[in-house]
Amino acid sequence: MSSLPVTGRLDAMKIMNRRAVLVATTLGALLAVAAPSPVSAPSPASAGDRRGAAGCRPGTLDPTPVAQAIAGLPDADATSAQVRITTPDGCWTGTTGVRDLRSQAPVPPHARFRVGSVTKAFTAAMVLQLVAEGRIDLDASVQRLLPGLLPAGYPTVSVRQLLDHTSGLPSPRMPDGIEWQLAHRYDRWTPQQLVRLGLDNPREFEPGTKQHYTNIGYIVAGMIIEKVTGHPYATELDRRIARPLGLKDTYAPGDDPRIRGPHAHGYQAVDRDGRTELVDATTWSQTFTPASGNIISSLTDLDTFLTALFAGRVVPPAQLGTMFTLPGVPDIGGGPARYSAGLTAFPLPDGETLWIKTGSRYGYLAGVASTRDGRFRVEYSITSTDAKGEDLSATAQRVIAAALSLL
Repeated sequence: MSSLPVTGRLDAMKIMNRRAVLVATTLGALLAVAAPSPVSAPSPASAGDRRGAAGCRPGTLDPTPVAQAIAGLPDADATSAQVRITTPDGCWTGTTGVRDLRSQAPVPPHARFRVGSVTKAFTAAMVLQLVAEGRIDLDASVQRLLPGLLPAGYPTVSVRQLLDHTSGLPSPRMPDGIEWQLAHRYDRWTPQQLVRLGLDNPREFEPGTKQHYTNIGYIVAGMIIEKVTGHPYATELDRRIARPLGLKDTYAPGDDPRIRGPHAHGYQAVDRDGRTELVDATTWSQTFTPASGNIISSLTDLDTFLTALFAGRVVPPAQLGTMFTLPGVPDIGGGPARYSAGLTAFPLPDGETLWIKTGSRYGYLAGVASTRDGRFRVEYSITSTDAKGEDLSATAQRVIAAALSLL
């Protein structure tokens, strides 16, 4: 356990440029894009490896805004950051911060990390592959595919509604507070347990009438993948996506709470007796988010997956459109629907849409973003000291703003 002084959150969200202002308005409460504090340019030893990532050619891209956004780590907000950005001008990958606070060693090359809800893009892709194979119908009911999972008389819930967050299925509720989370970090959950816990609560709305982003639909989707294929989720991820694409760092950990292979440690800030401590959160069971937030990957693997997915080489074109189609229902808060199957749509000022997916687990923030044609792509991992906090990490805000300035 290590300690590090933690400064207060930013009092107000400031925007880097006009494009970021307009995009931030669209993102609403989900993402806040803040102007960076003055930082010095990173040294070659701490960030800015323009050669080490597979297929990442620098071209004429000037990565200075992104390099500055991740400079100066570790600090109170994050202990490390990895970013990869690809534009028509070229590609850049940068790393800064430390592998762990004890050794102060640099982040290892090709470091793995928890991707959190970016997992949903992989799960949606696997379900749509099964649709293409004729083994699942998007309009088939959970009741038919998983008999007995939902109570008798429960409204019909379709596979499509699981993927686009319109199922209305209730989520399990756990006690609030980081100390409870730490005390139960090694607990093992089954998907069936999680669904039963959720069903102790009233359904949120009639299926197909509203949209509310939750994990529960993807937990059930993972169960469907296992039922239809007869194989564990981790096996299907490896067989359907990781091996065909040559992803060397991407896997679902199952019951293993560790991150295998090279990785940076994640930390969680905890207030105890008037003092803030950083507790190592690297080893943590991810069985509470099966198929919805448990995958481990790397920048290069995420970029390879995103590129292949958008090009129609993971999901056949006939089914891929589902990942870029929003349901015609309102958000639970009354606004427009923003979530498709596995992705989130953010309109840009020029009429284009940026398709993104972000995720967080204790100690780790991750995100991917791409234009539909794949010409602009971003992947990042930040070992944030409050990854599950109410406000987005200041480091992540800087990275997002800097990336948008290059779009």
